Amino acid sequence: MSQLEQILTHNRHFVENKVYEQFKAERYPRKKLVIVTCMDTRLTELLPRALDLKNGDAKVLKTAGALISQPYGSIMRSVLVGITKLKAREILVIGHHDCGMVGLTAEPVLDDLADRGITEADIASVNEAGVSVDKWLCGCENVETGVMESVQLIQNHPLVPEDVLVHGLVIHPETGELTLIHDGR
Repeated sequence: MSQLEQILTHNRHFVENKVYEQFKAERYPRKKLVIVTCMDTRLTELLPRALDLKNGDAKVLKTAGALISQPYGSIMRSVLVGITKLKAREILVIGHHDCGMVGLTAEPVLDDLADRGITEADIASVNEAGVSVDKWLCGCENVETGVMESVQLIQNHPLVPEDVLVHGLVIHPETGELTLIHDGR
């Protein structure tokens, strides 16, 4: 059963009772931050609290492993929009311990997709479109390496101004403790 009906019922209540008023924020991030982090559910509330972020303080981009795999993909485009149109001055790339992307190879992902009806022809069509599925679906060697690869991709991107600070951190998904991997100053 889909969660959609429950979500829509809750949303009607949320709007009718003006619960949204407590979340009002400006369009531009108050702390002039863009954060690239993992989509891990343990970080949904933990990460903002561990960083003392309130609604409206930062733009938060979530991607598996906090990995930016494409220099001209949607995550990097969002980083650039954050820098230019939303006036961010610093970028935090925050990976986390116990990340499912560490050591991930394409094979188990492709096996799971095959179990759900994705065919070899479907996979071949992606490769034929110029995307190496085996590389695209890979994770990282370890969380620190993954963070640094994303940091370096941002820092070395031809469209990122030199005055933008790019930092790399790792958060513990249970305690919220941050470890600095790279200080972009």
